[in-house]
Amino acid sequence: MIRRRPSSSLPRGERALATALDENGTPVVGSRRALYLGEHRVPWEQVHRADWDPEEERLAVSEVGEFGRERPVHVLVLTQPGRLLELVRERVTATMLVQRHVPIVGDKGVFVIARRASDGSGVTWYLDFQPGVDPADPEVRRAAREALAAVRDDVGM
Repeated sequence: MIRRRPSSSLPRGERALATALDENGTPVVGSRRALYLGEHRVPWEQVHRADWDPEEERLAVSEVGEFGRERPVHVLVLTQPGRLLELVRERVTATMLVQRHVPIVGDKGVFVIARRASDGSGVTWYLDFQPGVDPADPEVRRAAREALAAVRDDVGM
């Protein structure tokens, strides 16, 4: 089996911190700034969720989505994930500055999230609506804007 050097596809200045091969032999590489799924780059602050199923040896990585669009999800089979799983958890957690749940409809609501870009370029704020909360509803949008403003004010941003 020919193994490709995972770090060869990384941009200048980046280096592999953890590497695994998917079931097709494609490198999955974690660097300081991003997760590389073959040729697809996902900055750590854009990883919404990463779930590992040890029985299926499957890593499901969902990206932060855009309102009105389906969230991109990448499913990878990794027979020997090595340190990659630890790195994913560590790097995604490191981007989190704030995550606060704000109820809008009963107990359901929105998560107000602030994440730091792994390249140091700034902070991005997200609204993640729970199932059953319609972000297209004008009252929900108003409540979400107020929640975002309140959380930003609370944390001084």
